[in-house]
Parts: sequence; structure tokens; C-alpha cells
Amino acid sequence: MDAIDRNIVRALQQNARLTNQELAEIVGLSPSPCLRRVRNLERQGVLIAYTAIVDQDKYGLPLTVFVHIRLERHSDECIKSFESGIAKLDEVMECYLMTGSSDYLLHVVSRDLKSYEIFVRDKISTIPGIAGIDSSFVFGRVKRSLTFPALYPS
Repeated sequence: MDAIDRNIVRALQQNARLTNQELAEIVGLSPSPCLRRVRNLERQGVLIAYTAIVDQDKYGLPLTVFVHIRLERHSDECIKSFESGIAKLDEVMECYLMTGSSDYLLHVVSRDLKSYEIFVRDKISTIPGIAGIDSSFVFGRVKRSLTFPALYPS
């Protein structure tokens, strides 16, 4: 990827609804080469999907929880079982494999505290191999960026 490709990516991260004409103007290309670059970025898997960003509160899921998970064992069977179970849970927006005191960090959304309690009791706790669950509730968002930072020459 060169600087123009990165500018295309950043512009689309900021507004994926740009027309090719608008995108071309932003990145300083004519429309045909701009479209070729976009298609190439899609083929390479750099541009994975185009999506809508939805207001979580207005959608009805105002509660955000970060959940630290510790596994009982680190066997292949335990890891596969956990990851397979988590993949089926719609409330889990993201799941990260971590270093440190937690094995996984989950980003979970919920309607309210009671719904989250039911989620933990009926869904998370039923996944075999979990040794510990530690929940941290979000009071408010300070920053959210969906645009990668610009890369500077090294």
C-alpha cells in the first residue's frame, strides 16, 4: 500500500458512502484510477466490508461491558471450546486473546444490568473451561475513532 491507498482507506473509514467521484477528488485522482485502486484494495482484503455505524443507545443497547475471562486450562480443547462458544453469542461485539492476567477480553453490549446478569448466568457461565469472569462497566465514552492513524515515514 502506498500513501494514496492509505488516503483512500482513511477517507472511506470516515465516510464509506462517498461516491467514487467524491473519493477521487479527496485523494487527488481522476475517477478511473481511483476506482481501480478501491477494487484492488477490496481484492487484497484491505477493504473487508462497508457498514453502518449505529447509535448504541438509540438502538436499545446502552450498556457496554468489558469482560475479562480467565480459562481453567490452556489446552487446545479448552481454547477451542471457549472460542466456539463465544462466537455464537450476539451480545459479544469483539473478543480479543490477551496477554497478562486475563486470557480474553470481551466487548459486550446489553439492554440493562438485569439483561447482562442473565447473559452471564445463562450464556457465558455455561461455556466449559472458564475459571474466572471479571466485568467492568463503562460509564461513558471519551473517544471512539474508526479511522486508523496516518503512517509517518520511518
